[in-house]
Amino acid sequence: MENSVDMQDRDRLARRNVLVLVAAQAILGAQLPMIFTVAGLAGKQLAPNACLATLPITMMVIASMLSANPMSALMARFGRRAGFFVGATSGACGGAVAAYGLSIGSFAVFLTGAFLTGIYQSSQGFFRFAAADTASEAFRPKAISWVLAGGLISAIIGPQLVKMTAQSLAVPFLGTYLTVIALNAFGVFLFSALRIPMPVRQTGASRGRSRIELLRSPRIVVAIIVGTVSYALMNLVMTSSPLAVVGCGYHTSDAANVVTAHVLAMFIPSFFTGNIIARIGVEKVMAIGLVILACAGMVAMAGVQIENFFGALMLLGIGWNFGFIGATTMLTGAHDPAERGRMQGLNDFIVFGGVTVASIASGGLMNCSGGSPQAGWQSVNLAMLPFLVLAGGALIWLALRPKEEALT
Repeated sequence: MENSVDMQDRDRLARRNVLVLVAAQAILGAQLPMIFTVAGLAGKQLAPNACLATLPITMMVIASMLSANPMSALMARFGRRAGFFVGATSGACGGAVAAYGLSIGSFAVFLTGAFLTGIYQSSQGFFRFAAADTASEAFRPKAISWVLAGGLISAIIGPQLVKMTAQSLAVPFLGTYLTVIALNAFGVFLFSALRIPMPVRQTGASRGRSRIELLRSPRIVVAIIVGTVSYALMNLVMTSSPLAVVGCGYHTSDAANVVTAHVLAMFIPSFFTGNIIARIGVEKVMAIGLVILACAGMVAMAGVQIENFFGALMLLGIGWNFGFIGATTMLTGAHDPAERGRMQGLNDFIVFGGVTVASIASGGLMNCSGGSPQAGWQSVNLAMLPFLVLAGGALIWLALRPKEEALT
């Protein structure tokens, strides 16, 4: 157990860092809903084939996956601030390159900008781990959930900035990408306020376990599985939902309202998810998250009334919140500081790999399985089932293991 005085000192520093990271999640994080809103529209404007319109978003996700391990290694060697500086710089460069691509009408240049933005997206994924670095064991789940709660603010700021900037210049969406540059420039200033000690470089046995050895830990394996399933299924269903809403006869504004409700449901629970974890335990919270994700699928398949879409997408957001925050909390408690760089990079590589597959599969299931939007929407939600069984089975497997093994 940690000494109470040490816990107070750690948590005082942790609260300062959490404030910085919440601000970063809210302000810099606003660029992601901005770009997810306009990238497909801009892509349709630039792409030689309308079928490639969403390729910029796929490029972002691929870049996030590929940069997860290098970003984690960079932070392990030079500290969190260095990694976040690189992320913000990549975001600014991505905005600038995309803006240039728009100005000259080049789809290839625009895709390059999207790829650079994906590097920022990868760095943002480490905000939650940075929140845990200086926190005591008791404060850790709250720190993680509070930082993710900053996404609620970004979900409000981002769409408003799009409304203000999308048509503000002669070239559509150019103003949006110029605003992205400004957000990242502010981030460079903001991250200078972080106070996370540099990682201690160690050699030999003190460096901790290798990646293969880490993946032999039951808690690490289960955390990765549940985190990947939660994030990938959320992406799978969310990506298809606007197509399903409009395809079932509703207006584009209805689709926007459904997505807004979903995003609010993703982040509002973060204000108390950490307290729930502290009260009932991380395994139960992860299990509840998977059950809620299953309920989301059942509500979606029960009908295509607008109420079904709202109910399903809100449950999807809450289920993601419990599953993903729970998995992150379990992971941060299952490895030593010396193992942080290799473990967190490996985790996010796997998570974003799952999200990449889900992003590609979502459009195929929605548009190419069945002869109607209703049939495609059914296929998307049916696809959740085997992965929920996998994640639920992993939690049961962990619970049935001897206690001393389950805690390693």
